[in-house]
Amino acid sequence: MLLPKTIPTQVITHSLLEEKGIELAIKRLDLIHSEISGNKFFKLKYNLEQSKKEGKNTILTFGGAFSNHIYASSQAAKIEGLESIGMIRGERTEPLNPTLLHAEKLGMKLYFIDRIAYRNKAKTDFLTDLKERFGDFYLIPEGGTNELAIKGTQEILDLEDQLYSHICSSIGTGGTFAGLYASLGSNQKLLGFSSLKGEFIHQEITGLIEKHKLLSKGTYKIFTNYHFGGYAKHKSELIEFIWWFYENFGLVLDPIYTGKMAFGIWDLIKKDYFPIGSKILLVHSGGLQGNSGFTARTGIKLPNF
Repeated sequence: MLLPKTIPTQVITHSLLEEKGIELAIKRLDLIHSEISGNKFFKLKYNLEQSKKEGKNTILTFGGAFSNHIYASSQAAKIEGLESIGMIRGERTEPLNPTLLHAEKLGMKLYFIDRIAYRNKAKTDFLTDLKERFGDFYLIPEGGTNELAIKGTQEILDLEDQLYSHICSSIGTGGTFAGLYASLGSNQKLLGFSSLKGEFIHQEITGLIEKHKLLSKGTYKIFTNYHFGGYAKHKSELIEFIWWFYENFGLVLDPIYTGKMAFGIWDLIKKDYFPIGSKILLVHSGGLQGNSGFTARTGIKLPNF
């Protein structure tokens, strides 16, 4: 899993930005790899290296039926010559949705477990039972967030990104946000947009930072009011914005993470949250494969990527 020498950055131009005296650019993680796009590349990079170092040729991980993490893990394992097992929340439904069908075609063995059992995914007894069943696999947690994932996501920002005053990221399990926080420069602020409903995300991020002893030269703030009903939930206003963004800037967003983040940023710009002269970098975390699954599930058409 070799990272390209440069990650493309797309500059956004619009009359609102000129009016507010703000610069906005998007770091296109969705373009960094033909098979494993976005933040998942960084989360999986060192985990797969560690799996090989430990002599384990099988990875096992967890996810929902439309999980970007399951999709990316199956791709990454295939590329690295590893076997993969996906423990999927819920019952198997035929035909499989595009995400799971793709993972299975790549060789990932899918096992479906009910939602009650799924809650035990981090418990020792549950994992011991899985090892008795599947052998000595390398475990990657749901969403991919662990110490090695955060090590990887600390590599998202480079020296050229030091010119931005604000770095913006969506938040799911928090691994990307934590890595970005640890790599901030002085006078930089990280803004996180939670895709989950509730204020618990503040404690989750604090816990990650403390657990992994992350230090930062910058600061951060988390917004919890742009979730549109919660994880995987949406409203017509969000779908309309995703289409507006695509038609104006030629850039595809997803309704789970990046669409909510971009909506939040644009709303904050309108409300004069950012001082004049601010330079904002939006981190596009990929995950666009989920758009086809979203359309299959809801019937709502989204821009193609």
